Amino acid sequence: MDKHRGSRLSELFGSLGSFFRKCMFCILSMGPIPNHFAFIMDGNRRYAKKEKLEEGAGHRAGFSVLMSMLKYCYELGVTYVTIYAFSIENFKRKPDEVQNLMDLILEKIEGLLKEESLVNKYGIRVYFIGNLKLLSKPVRVAAEKVMKATANNTKCVLLICIAYTSCDEIVQAVHESCKNKWEEIQPCNSHKSFSGRVEEVDGKSIDDGIGHSVQELFGVQTNELRATRASTFCNDVANGVERTDKKSGVVGHAVHGSCDKWGEVQSLEASRTGDGVIPNVKSEKLLVDLSILKVVDIESHMYMSVAPNPDIVIRSSGETRLSNFLLWQTSNCLLYSPNALWPDMRLWHLVWAVLDFQRNHSYFEKKKKQF
Repeated sequence: MDKHRGSRLSELFGSLGSFFRKCMFCILSMGPIPNHFAFIMDGNRRYAKKEKLEEGAGHRAGFSVLMSMLKYCYELGVTYVTIYAFSIENFKRKPDEVQNLMDLILEKIEGLLKEESLVNKYGIRVYFIGNLKLLSKPVRVAAEKVMKATANNTKCVLLICIAYTSCDEIVQAVHESCKNKWEEIQPCNSHKSFSGRVEEVDGKSIDDGIGHSVQELFGVQTNELRATRASTFCNDVANGVERTDKKSGVVGHAVHGSCDKWGEVQSLEASRTGDGVIPNVKSEKLLVDLSILKVVDIESHMYMSVAPNPDIVIRSSGETRLSNFLLWQTSNCLLYSPNALWPDMRLWHLVWAVLDFQRNHSYFEKKKKQF
């Protein structure tokens, strides 16, 4: 009898809590609502130590809070939520601790596919962001399974950063951008005639019997030297350093904007004459245009390219460091740092974060327009 009465009271208070939360969210919705929340879940180990819990209990308590925060965010109308689950730097912790965390992550990943899970209730698409090759095979396979299973969900998006650091993200994005840029340049080999002769390039006749591809304009004669020079050129350009190739005089530098020259390369191929010669080609100008690495190229290869930049980053425990998290994406982003450890985070912390965002919204909008 007492159990039944206690259960009914619990349901009543739960319903009242849900009602008041909806009322509060309706009031908040009168102002701008962040489209993208990012969470740095700091303080799980300190919480366990403070509460004298066994190792790993703090992370389990933190996961329960995470589920509540996700529910609040999606009820509020937030579309994107990103969480910093496991840094590459965390692999440097004690092996036993890392293994316990991996076991917990695997357990929770598998739980995302259960019928009653938050993912299915709110129609959430899940992405795992980071260098997934660093994960153990069971965790990696489970993550891929969840991403595939939720690929058709369109209401909300959850991005789980695991085996992630922003430095690693930027490095791989620059690497992939340089690789793609080099592959774009390859069609310019069509400048090389079948007879080993190009009639005219920028008004200069070239006839040395061996033909001139883009690689040769760069002054590259061997595959090994070609790879070395291309890598150096791309790395310097990616770092924003003006780079001039001594033999060709080609200058590369990083700029904003987008200019795809692929169609121009194809038109060059179409202009080839019957004997394989391309006359009057502005090849060096084309080569310069093709070799420019742009911000949009790098951003398209970021792990986080599947989502817009965050509007607000919440880091628990009062810390104001980003700890190598979304450094590229947070230049115009509010950082909110409540003193509570992550397992102590509650609804009112989220509400205060939204109010802080609304108070500073006009300022951040002006800053975005400047860019």
